[in-house]
Amino acid sequence: MFSFKDVYHNNVHLVFDETFFSKQPGHVWVVCRYRSQWLLTDHARRGHEFPGGKIEVGESPVDAAVREVWEETGGIVEKIQFVGQYKVEGKTEVVIKNIYYANVEKLVEKDNYMETNGPILYDELPRKIEAVPEFSFIMKDEVLTHTIRYLQEQQIIV
Repeated sequence: MFSFKDVYHNNVHLVFDETFFSKQPGHVWVVCRYRSQWLLTDHARRGHEFPGGKIEVGESPVDAAVREVWEETGGIVEKIQFVGQYKVEGKTEVVIKNIYYANVEKLVEKDNYMETNGPILYDELPRKIEAVPEFSFIMKDEVLTHTIRYLQEQQIIV
């Protein structure tokens, strides 16, 4: 398990195995690739980030992950897999998110991308992403760096 502080100084705990903080998390976060590029969304308020959001009533976490990719990017998920889970101990609430990795087979142009401005593609993510103002706070803590490292170590991404 990894433990650290996020950009707002909340305690964050991250795991990459079957040790869950909750079997019923409230949120999902999906690290996406499309044709060898990183697929992010341009959130209207937060900036560039991987798709994600709340799990709806009666929805499984994996179904929520596929839905969020579609809603926020127009991406049709070809393959998705569970990667890990993290817990943010905020000042007023605790948020638990499942992390998924998805390969997207197709991007469909949409009229509405929900609360986002649609897809953003990157050949590479910036090395010092925390210093790049276009990126969301969600991309600026150790969840991203540990997740990318884990995906590389597991040879899920090369």
